[in-house]
Amino acid sequence: MNSGAPFQSVGVIGGGAWGTALASLCAANGVATTLWAREDAVIRAINERHENTEFLSGVPLPGSLKAAQSLGMAASSEAILFVVPAQFARPVFADLREATQAKPVPVALCSKGIEQSTGMMMTEVLSAVWPEAEPAVLSGPSFARDVAMGLPTAVTLAAGDPELGARWMATIGGPHFRPYLSDDLTGAELGGAVKNVLAIAAGVVVGRGLGESARAALIARGFAEFQRLGVALGAKKETMAGLSGLGDLILTASSPQSRNMSLGIELGKGRTLDEILSERNTVSEGVATAGAIHALAEKAGVEAPVCEAVAALVSGAKSVDEIIAALMARPLRSET
Repeated sequence: MNSGAPFQSVGVIGGGAWGTALASLCAANGVATTLWAREDAVIRAINERHENTEFLSGVPLPGSLKAAQSLGMAASSEAILFVVPAQFARPVFADLREATQAKPVPVALCSKGIEQSTGMMMTEVLSAVWPEAEPAVLSGPSFARDVAMGLPTAVTLAAGDPELGARWMATIGGPHFRPYLSDDLTGAELGGAVKNVLAIAAGVVVGRGLGESARAALIARGFAEFQRLGVALGAKKETMAGLSGLGDLILTASSPQSRNMSLGIELGKGRTLDEILSERNTVSEGVATAGAIHALAEKAGVEAPVCEAVAALVSGAKSVDEIIAALMARPLRSET
């Protein structure tokens, strides 16, 4: 693979923990980086204290990193890392298109989810709203705090244009952050969405005290249905078995540090979804994505009982005990 020249400037759209970690990576690499955030407190803390005290407290950020509430300032960069949660992405894409005068700007999608109202993946939403943008997908096993603290991390960077992919890798890659290039945007994107749903299910197993054997079985069977769906949608098997698929699933379904797994743990303990969400200032994408994944699987004619169960749980259609009983009562069959 030919090495690319890094982008000279990057706008990071989204001031949460993951956006902040990615902005820190770029700034540390000497790239002129502007982080766009909605919250005044986040912008002040980054510019004055070099720390995102709201979403990534205790992690020092490069002094060169700038935060702004003006979307135009971030959009004027050579390339964009898009980290807005999936359910809020569409209007921000429209604002970015207007701010850039519909130019063909490279946009790396870092949000992991599916638009609930349409069932569209983020590349599809981007194409519909800002067709001139040049998409890439960044996904893989990566907790924001680990990345911001410089702990070793490897991810997938998927781009249809290998030269564009090489430029992104040169921009974000570093001694502790290793991107692997892929041309499978569908596989990378789907893995990032499905793993959040499966992580909720794994959390329920833990919260209900069902044991590690049950959690391992759930992860394995969840991965099987992810593979079935991925094949139906044209994803590559090696992508699904790689960092953005199996790798991200292992991380997200194994650590309470995961927002989605921790939410599942609380659901497993018997708490309501409204109670859990009312205590959080971050988004658990799996809640909104569960129904979209279930609908996508039904449309593709793919059996996805774990994702279907999570969709039923977060919608309030079934209780944890009803779901466990239904899954265990499924007819015995060959392992596929």
